[in-house]
Amino acid sequence: MDTETLMTNILIQNGSVLTMDGTGTIHAPGWVSVDGARVAAVGAGSPPPDLVAQAERVIDASHMAVLPGLVNGHTHFSQTFVRGLADDKPLLAWLKQIMWPIQSVITPEDMRLASLLGLVENLRCGVTAVVQHHKVTASMAYVDAAAEAAEAVGLRMLLARAWVDLGAAGEPPDAIIESVTQLRDRGQGAAGGRISTGFGPLAPWRCSDETMRRTVALGREWGLPTHIHVAEAQEEIDMLYERTGLRHIEWLHSLDALGPDVQLVHSVWVEDAELDLIAESGAPVVHCPVSNMYLASGVAPVRKMLDRGIPVALATDGPGSENSQDMLEALKFAALLAKVSCGDACALLPQDVLRMATSAGARLFGRDDLGQIAPQCAADLTLVNLDNARCMPVHRADSALVFNASGPDVHTVIVDGQVLLDAGRVVLLDEAALLDECRSAAQSLMHRAGVEI
Repeated sequence: MDTETLMTNILIQNGSVLTMDGTGTIHAPGWVSVDGARVAAVGAGSPPPDLVAQAERVIDASHMAVLPGLVNGHTHFSQTFVRGLADDKPLLAWLKQIMWPIQSVITPEDMRLASLLGLVENLRCGVTAVVQHHKVTASMAYVDAAAEAAEAVGLRMLLARAWVDLGAAGEPPDAIIESVTQLRDRGQGAAGGRISTGFGPLAPWRCSDETMRRTVALGREWGLPTHIHVAEAQEEIDMLYERTGLRHIEWLHSLDALGPDVQLVHSVWVEDAELDLIAESGAPVVHCPVSNMYLASGVAPVRKMLDRGIPVALATDGPGSENSQDMLEALKFAALLAKVSCGDACALLPQDVLRMATSAGARLFGRDDLGQIAPQCAADLTLVNLDNARCMPVHRADSALVFNASGPDVHTVIVDGQVLLDAGRVVLLDEAALLDECRSAAQSLMHRAGVEI
């Protein structure tokens, strides 16, 4: 994408602007002025006449919510072609019977197409940034395929290169580090700064003490985050405990592998003492409510986390472990799960879960100019149409977003000032042609992997 030629001066007006600026400010109605890749100004009521006159494009957001682009804090695009195949399988059975056979035969072209499809789905659901926990193969061709897809669609992507060094799929530590070095050198800051990179150890029970300690230390030296599944299923807790005598968070703490740069995905089976360790370290948690329900993994104690000041981001997880990439759906289920698990109707309010999906998610990228609508912030914006039977009447825009809206209601998505979804139309690629290609590729992949449908 030639950013210089595609950038424009945009004025969005007449919408309910949820700034997510830390104070919960909502301008209803309000306006947002975009100059190039940045938010120039935001305000309540009608925009100043001079801004209207200067705008190259004016978007009428009447009956729409205008909010920072959603951040999908954890997904696996290698799973895009296997959605619907985990309906009757717990986590470990699904990995052994579906995902590992698929990963043994998937090609870089499969990865490119699967990533394109997953990114378009995220785009259509209001997402402007995704964390891709890249778990396919050590070959850089697969990583390049995912990065190429992100550039083609226009979304931001944190590529966390997955690794394990224990068990049948284990890699030598030096090979892991060499691969991430290549990824950093080739990918960090690519696509006009929209691509970033990091380490992605898959899970504590599949990673050795030495390599975990070494990669986290290198990530800190290089300024790269570490993104890891922790405490997703009780069986995983047991497997690590048998080897080390420690639970997942205790193990990370013992290795000096907790901190603001270590992103803890799932964190379902965590005890109070572990939550205290997370809080003391400043590590963020990435909550995947729909995936945790789909795989019957359990319910993360999100309210306890927030009460301790733990930053909690929100994610869909991969489409293989919950079938959908709809972040608006994740908003609703995050709120409902907290309510029912706490026995408290006020456990998570709409602003709480919206903050998880915006400003808290932005922390995963190490960017304080993402996740809010304020002057000089990146112009990453999502417009959601609330003028429909599912949402009306709209008494409170934040409530309608969390409990009523869904992916098809997303109207417009902007990243770095570039309109990527324009009144429901994907701008930068032929979506119909992509669907045709993906249909054939998925069928071929299932056949090669020997996965029965």
